[in-house]
Amino acid sequence: MRQTKRMSLEQAMADLVKDGESVVMGACLEAMIPFAAAYELIRQKKENLTLIAPISDILFDVMIGAGVVDRLIAAWSGNVSAGLGYNYRRAMEKGIPRPLKVEDHSNFTIGLALLAGAMGVPFLPTRSLLGSDLLKTNPKLQVGTSPLGEEKLVYVPALTPDVAILGVQRADEFGNAHLWGNLGVAQEAALASKKVILLAEEIVPGDVITSDPNRLLVPGFKVSAVVYCPGFCHPSPMPGYYQRDHSFFHDYHQESRDEEGFRKWLNQWVLSVSSHEEYLRLLGSRWERLKITKKALAAEVNYAYE
Repeated sequence: MRQTKRMSLEQAMADLVKDGESVVMGACLEAMIPFAAAYELIRQKKENLTLIAPISDILFDVMIGAGVVDRLIAAWSGNVSAGLGYNYRRAMEKGIPRPLKVEDHSNFTIGLALLAGAMGVPFLPTRSLLGSDLLKTNPKLQVGTSPLGEEKLVYVPALTPDVAILGVQRADEFGNAHLWGNLGVAQEAALASKKVILLAEEIVPGDVITSDPNRLLVPGFKVSAVVYCPGFCHPSPMPGYYQRDHSFFHDYHQESRDEEGFRKWLNQWVLSVSSHEEYLRLLGSRWERLKITKKALAAEVNYAYE
């Protein structure tokens, strides 16, 4: 008999994310960002994490300001609505709250690196970085000659993160899950990582997942934990469930301009909040207004063979 993989958010972060590990968060670009997981990692005082993603809106900035991050492997860190991430800038320019190491990538090379990890190969080649300054800022990106000719290529080393924390709309208790909308590099991250934690808006019976196998994110056997966590990606959006909370990002931009303002913000939304459920209660009616009530359904498909 198969064993359930359901865990609480607190248990999953405590048991599966260790100090010093590399963690993918924000694999779907601007949507489905697992803020609830980030806040719980901060509350648990994790240390020396390496964060990996193409873009993660303010999630990386919050975690940098909270002092839990040692290194970024990323294409960008900041605030999509405003551009600048003040904690990232303070860490890079002044070492506040601690110095930050950065491994520079483009969105494309993060995807290539994770795809290489998923495929079990040491690297994947690309032409796109030839002439780019990324070759100066990231010495791991090496220029070489194709073994099939004289063409120059850039070799992007594989990434095999310790943990991928990914959001999905629905999952069964055994780790099979549906994700729709912009997938970003979520599938590559899941297949490349040693441990996979899914945060799900809904837990559904397995036959709901098998009814639409093309929407499956990753085989259930690859998943370490399934966390039932409605609203986990606020303030980022979830297709079909809730909108982006634009004002939340704008408020963060203003309040995080200086260290004192950020510490006040962090205490209000993270440190003084005991759980994700309490966080949603703190949002109050604001949360209800973000929920999507309209439907834009995909066309019906028929999987029958006879």
